[in-house]
Amino acid sequence: MAHCCSGKLVYLLRLSTYVLQKPGHFLTGRETRHASSCCKYFTRCKSTKAADSKALQERQRQQMARGLPKQKPITGVKQVIVVASGKGGVGKSTTAVNLALGLTANEPSKSVGLLDADIYGPSVPKLMNLRGNPELSDNNLMIPLVNYGIPCMSMGFLVEDVAPIVWRGLMVMSAIEKLLRQVDWGSLDYLVVDMPPGTGDVQLSITQNVPIAVIVSTPQDIALLDARRGAEMFKKVNVPVLGLVQNMSVFQCPNCSHQTHIFGSDGARRLAETLGVHMLGDIPLHLNIREMSDRGQPVVVSSPHSSEADSYRKVASAVVQRLEEVSS
Repeated sequence: MAHCCSGKLVYLLRLSTYVLQKPGHFLTGRETRHASSCCKYFTRCKSTKAADSKALQERQRQQMARGLPKQKPITGVKQVIVVASGKGGVGKSTTAVNLALGLTANEPSKSVGLLDADIYGPSVPKLMNLRGNPELSDNNLMIPLVNYGIPCMSMGFLVEDVAPIVWRGLMVMSAIEKLLRQVDWGSLDYLVVDMPPGTGDVQLSITQNVPIAVIVSTPQDIALLDARRGAEMFKKVNVPVLGLVQNMSVFQCPNCSHQTHIFGSDGARRLAETLGVHMLGDIPLHLNIREMSDRGQPVVVSSPHSSEADSYRKVASAVVQRLEEVSS
C-alpha cells in the first residue's frame, strides 16, 4: 500500500507541475479520471490513517491500564501511608520513623507498623535500634521485630549490616512482595512505608496496596524537582497525595538562637500550592534529631517534650486529619 500510495503521489506531483508550466494545457479525459481516482485514494488514505491513529491511541491506553498494578490490600492493615521523596538525602527515613512514632504518641490506642521498603539502603534497623532475624509464625510468615511499640520489617533484618544488596529488578520485586505479603502484621490501623527514592518498579509495586502518599522534601530547588516527579507519579497511578512535609526547613543556632534557612525558604510550601495539595508541616534542621537518630533513639520518644518532637507530632496529626478528609 505504501508503494502504491507513493507512486500515485509522484504522478500527482508531476501532473500538477506540468499544468503549472503550461497554463493553457487542458487535461485529457484519461488524465482527469486518473487524477480524480488519485484524490479519492488519498482521501481514503487520510481517513484510514486517522482511524488507525485513534485505534493506536486506544490500544496504548488499554496497555497502560493493564501495566498499572492492581490495588490489593494488605491483610489486617486498615491504612497504608507511603512516605516518599523522589530523591535521596532529604530525611525521608527519619521522617517516616518519627511519623510512625508520632501517630502512636498522639493516639496510643491505635496500632502502627513500619515497613522499610528501601531494599538497597535499609535505614529502619539503625533508626529503630533493631537487629536480628525475624522468626516465623505457624503460618510460615515473618514476625516483625518490635521496638518503642512499633512492629518493624526491613531487608536489613535479613542480611548482614555491611552486606551490599547486589540484585537485579526481578529479585528486588520478589523481596518487596515478601516484605508486604509474607509478614504477620497482625491488626494495624496504620502501616507507614519508608519508600526508596525514585519513581521506578518498586514504587509502582507498592502502589498495589491502596496506599496514600506523603511527600517529603527540603526547600532546596533541586530536591523540589524530584519531589514533584514523585507527586506526579502518584497522580498517574491514582494514589492520593495527602500533602508535603518540608524537612530541614530552618536551622537555629544552639548558641545564639539565630535562624538560618540553609536550603532556602518555603520551597515545599510553594510546591504544595502549585500541585494543589496540602502542606502538612515543617521539620527543623536540628542537631538533636541527627544525634538521636544515629543512636537509634528517635526524638519523638527520646525527647518527647522538645520542639522538634512536637513538629513530628503535628505532622502526624495533620496526616490523620487528611486521612479523615480523604475517606469521607
